[in-house]
Amino acid sequence: MKKKAIIIVLTIVALLIFAIIGGSFYMLDYSLAPDANRTDRDSCLRQQFENYPESKAWMDSLVRVNAFRDTFLTMNDGRRMHGFYVNRGSHKTAVVVHGWRDCAIKFLWLARIYEHELGYNVVMPELHACGESEGDAIRMGWKDRLDVKEWLTAFLADTMVVHGVSMGAATTMMLSGERMPKGIHDLRFIEDCGYTSVWDEFARQLKVEFGLPSFPLMYSTSLLCKLRYNWSFGEASALKQVVKCHYPMLFIHGSQDSFVPTNMVYPLFKAKPGKKSLWISEGADHAVSYKEHKAEYISLIKIFLQ
Repeated sequence: MKKKAIIIVLTIVALLIFAIIGGSFYMLDYSLAPDANRTDRDSCLRQQFENYPESKAWMDSLVRVNAFRDTFLTMNDGRRMHGFYVNRGSHKTAVVVHGWRDCAIKFLWLARIYEHELGYNVVMPELHACGESEGDAIRMGWKDRLDVKEWLTAFLADTMVVHGVSMGAATTMMLSGERMPKGIHDLRFIEDCGYTSVWDEFARQLKVEFGLPSFPLMYSTSLLCKLRYNWSFGEASALKQVVKCHYPMLFIHGSQDSFVPTNMVYPLFKAKPGKKSLWISEGADHAVSYKEHKAEYISLIKIFLQ
């Protein structure tokens, strides 16, 4: 009888272990898998022009004079990364960072603000495993912060701003705590609806989408991420990075954000030392603050950059 009970217990334990391991692989692949259509420019352009019609005339004007150009950058480890560059001949350059499973094309609306409204050159890097950049797994901004730093170095200008949305905003904040390239006299950061950390965001999505607690799946999946990709959910923290940032930063978040909860912005804003501003866009869900409040969004950026 005792032997049978032990066998039953061991069987249950083994099943739980297999379930956790299988769940960890599923969660990691689900979270970090690239968009299957990531290189489909035509589809991305159609989506962009439908959502932001003002981008089409702007894009057409650049294409006519060959001012919107593909560019490639080779990272220190040999990865070939893709992006776009708009050279206005300015001493000011904006680096626009896209979101999760997105590509640079989907953020033409933001590039247009900087080139058309503010007179900046614009660099639009595509992050690891996004768009036409190499890679087989998204990095949620953590290792991407170092890649974006390479883009800053390659397109160094007297005045620079890094502006990211969603995962791009988390990347922007994660970058802000690093030592910046020499030669930039005025550097500023704008984050639009970024998360506090990968752990916080994934734990929330695990609860909302699957009704599961953080333990044990978050811990096992983070460990698997460390083993496979050499970074963990816990270390990928925008909150810890903004503490080290002494450059001006503008925080933007929709008041009705249901994907990256609005309440994530408050500890981020509090943790950031030095010059900072916060705008909660009334009624806006995730990553649509510009779409819902276009004039105010542009005006706010202009004021912040002055």
